[in-house]
Formats: sequence, structure tokens, C-alpha cells
Amino acid sequence: MFEIDELLKKVKRIHMIGIGGSGMCPLAEILYHEGYLLSGSDNNETDNLARIRGMGIPVVLGQSAENIRGAEMIVYTAALLPDNPELVAAKASGIPTFERAELFGAVTRLYDNCYCVCGTHGKTTVTSMLTQIMLECGRDPSCVIGGKLPLTGTNGRVGKTQTMVCEACEFKDTFLSLAPDVAIILNVDADHLEYFKNIDNIILSFHKFAGMATKALIINGDDTNTMKAVEGVEGKDVVKFGFGSGNDITAENIIMDHAFAHFELVKRGLKVGKVELKVPGMHNVLNALAALAAADYEGIPLEEAIASLERFGGAARRFEVLAKINGLTIADDYAHHPAELKVTLESAMEMGYNRVWAVFQPFTYSRTKEFMDEFADVLKIPDRCVMTEIMGSREVNTEGVYTSQLAAKIPGSVWFNTFDEVADYVLANAESGDLIITLGCGDIYKAAKLMIKKLKEKE
Repeated sequence: MFEIDELLKKVKRIHMIGIGGSGMCPLAEILYHEGYLLSGSDNNETDNLARIRGMGIPVVLGQSAENIRGAEMIVYTAALLPDNPELVAAKASGIPTFERAELFGAVTRLYDNCYCVCGTHGKTTVTSMLTQIMLECGRDPSCVIGGKLPLTGTNGRVGKTQTMVCEACEFKDTFLSLAPDVAIILNVDADHLEYFKNIDNIILSFHKFAGMATKALIINGDDTNTMKAVEGVEGKDVVKFGFGSGNDITAENIIMDHAFAHFELVKRGLKVGKVELKVPGMHNVLNALAALAAADYEGIPLEEAIASLERFGGAARRFEVLAKINGLTIADDYAHHPAELKVTLESAMEMGYNRVWAVFQPFTYSRTKEFMDEFADVLKIPDRCVMTEIMGSREVNTEGVYTSQLAAKIPGSVWFNTFDEVADYVLANAESGDLIITLGCGDIYKAAKLMIKKLKEKE
């Protein structure tokens, strides 16, 4: 038995350092509904913090040693730097202290039908799609999602069944702390190389995760690295989705209408029905196939699953349209890896807007350095590219990596230090019929909201 599992049976007061993070917030919601007394801290005011405070959970802005007083257990986000004063105090206090992944693992072990969605890209969208399908088709799952699901207004919920749907992130092998019954592998790509070093190590981690599934693997049969990752994994049901003829769940007769796909769903050679997606891009056809394959494995009639999926308008921060004002469409997307930016921006360019403005916030110095040329290539796709300085998050800029170096590789691009400067520049130059899309996994969405605020003030 894991130490944290035993402690959760005994303690009531849990303090969470970095409670507003996309990974911490849904766990806080689950623990709150399970009756634990929570407190938390964070460094940035966010929508997540507002929601947590709305539940009556006290949250301190700013992190210091005194915040841990009264806690019987402390959980912290992996995004913290080792010298964070609150984390240092927690580890020195004698109070049992765990990284967020350990708590997440303990939560998944509470369920005996846990669907874990992993992959370099698409986790949040597929987790959201599958959660919505299960909710609307009477399955009542618990869930942990990396973004807010509009259907529920949250990224975490507690159901009354033994089924859970959750996002399983490979960063620092955190998904190896989970207890998957069904592992859904969307794709395996090079990312987090500051930790993994190379693609072979990434494939090995996904191999370990696949081996942990107790019931089934639902995998992208078109993705070479995914297929390498599941080699030698035996004793489980295997369902493959993709566009190739060897897949169990596939799409035929795909028609793209201004980046929105219409297609026929095919299960093992038999046509099941027509699907019309409300989320743009060919990549979302693959995401839809993954969610439908999982729903089918769960025993949900595919006709019902399709009807639910057709009502799915996207997760928060996944090509989320925030406003249409003064002829401008302002959207926000979590894309932060070159492959994600590519599919998002290509979709945007096909949607019929006058011009597409990409407003990008690079995230972490190591990723920006590793993929500098790839970022430059994909950020040439939109009509205009505006950037902010790099958000370092958990890293220190020891190698002197700056947005100006990236901007020098993208003709016509500009960059600014503040969101105010970004908003003023874009609004001064954008024209009616343009799409402005903020991109990145940091807090770049604040720039989109600032633009909306400035536009409303002029009305």
C-alpha cells in the first residue's frame, strides 16, 4: 500500500501549494467534495483561484513558510522551484509532504474503472470529449481535466460511480504514478527533452504506462512511436483508432468545411453514422475517433456517443472563442509545442478570416531553445505574429534564451514585454474580419481578455 493512500484515510486538513494550477485545481475540487478541509497558496491570480475561493477554500496569494500552519498533509505542484520558501518549509516541517502526482495517483486508485488519456498532444480535448459523452450517456464519471469543460463549468468533478476519466501527463514521468485500467495513447512525440533527453526515453515511458493498464489499450494505430511504445505489452484488449485501414475505429469520406470536419464513422469495416464536429482541424477528427473508441469500449452505443460529441464545442483554452466584438474575433488556445501550433494555425488559416493574428507566449527556456527553428517555421503560418517574452515557469534562464532570438527568424514578427503593449499593438493594427488568437500554456489568455476589455471600453 502506498503511504499517501493510508494517510488519506487518517487526515482531514490538507494544504496545497500551487492550488490554482491546471493539475492541482481539479484534485482540490475532488478532495473538497470528499469532505477534506483544504487551504492553498499560489503566486498568480487566475480564474481557477476564483473558482476555488468560490467553494469556500481559503487561498493565500504569495508563498511563505507560515502558510503551512495547521496542515496534516501538504501537496505541492511540480512547477515549483526547489528554493520556493513554502516548499522548503514544508519539507523541513515533518508534516507529510507529497508532489501532486502522488496525490493524483492515490485518487485514481479510488476507482476500479479509470480511463487515463495520455499523449504528447490532444490530452485535454480527448479527456473533455470522453467526459462529456459519458456524462450525457448516463455514466456519471469522476474526472480530472487539464482545462475547463463547458458542460460542467469545471475541470474536476466527483461522480457516484467507479468510473473515472483523467488526463495523464508524461512530464517527469508523472503518469507512472497513476493507476490506469484503460490507457488511451493519442501520440508520442518529442517534448520535455530537458527531462527525457531523447525520443527513445519518451517511448520507453509510454511503454511502461501501457503496461500498467489492467484492462485495455486504446491507441493511435497510425502513430509510429505509439506503436513502438506498445510493442511487447500483452494481456490486454487492444483497440486501434486512426485513418489507416488496419484500425478498428476510423473515419471515411472526410469533408472539411472551413476547417470543420464532416465524416462517416466506421467500426471494423461497418459504417456506424455521420459525424459533424464543432471543433476545427483535422487533428480533432483523430481526437474524436479516440473518444468514440473509448466510449464504444465502455459499452456506450456509438449512435448516442456521436450525438453527444456533435454537441461538444471544445474545452477551455482549446481554440476557445472568447469574444466577437467590433468585427474582430478573439480566441485563445493552449498550444505550446510546434506540432500543436502547426495544426491550430493551419486550421485558423482555413476558417475564412480576413487575417489571422497569432499572439504567442513561449513557455520554458529549454523548450524554446530546443525547438527554436520549429517554432519559427510554424509561426510563419499566420498573417501576423506577435510574441511576449518567454514565461520561464519552473526554469531559470541559465543559457540566455530570449524571444528576440525567435523573432529574428520570423519575418515581420514583433515582440513585447507586457500584455498591455501586446494588446495596444494588436488592436491598433487589426481590422474588421480578423481573427486574433492567443497561444501558449502560460497566462497569455490574460492578453486576450485585456484586448476584450479595451474594446468594450471604446464601445
